[in-house]
Amino acid sequence: MSTVAVTRLVEAPVAEVWRVFTDLRRRCEWLSTVTEVELMTPGTFGRGTVWRETRTMADGAQITEEFRVRECVVPEKFVVESPGIGADYRMAYTFVPVLEGRHRGGTMVTVVQDGTPTAPAGRFLAFVFGGLAARTVEGALRRDLDDLAAAA
Repeated sequence: MSTVAVTRLVEAPVAEVWRVFTDLRRRCEWLSTVTEVELMTPGTFGRGTVWRETRTMADGAQITEEFRVRECVVPEKFVVESPGIGADYRMAYTFVPVLEGRHRGGTMVTVVQDGTPTAPAGRFLAFVFGGLAARTVEGALRRDLDDLAAAA
């Protein structure tokens, strides 16, 4: 298993950051790499919500992934899982209000992504390209949080 964690200060209150991040219908408007979102479940964002998201990768390729919310504590945390090609992913997002200092009123957003190879090829690639894959994932997570900060 590999783990990547990224934290970003967003100069907006927790409620606003949560609203922007969990409004799945509008993800294409603020996530620079997302080109399409398909909601698979009705209702508001919460445990059990499922959606498919199509992204443009750094090499120009398009990839569609399905996400399922496994845990949700509004507006503090949610955990999503996504079956990948050769690996399964789990991402935990936390939203912590900044209560003191010059960034008071802002939000610290942290995402921790765990990847677990599910096939022999996935285990081999994780072994060979582990560091490169982790840097690629970290860059993508940072870009998403930068997009969130700009939108919120």
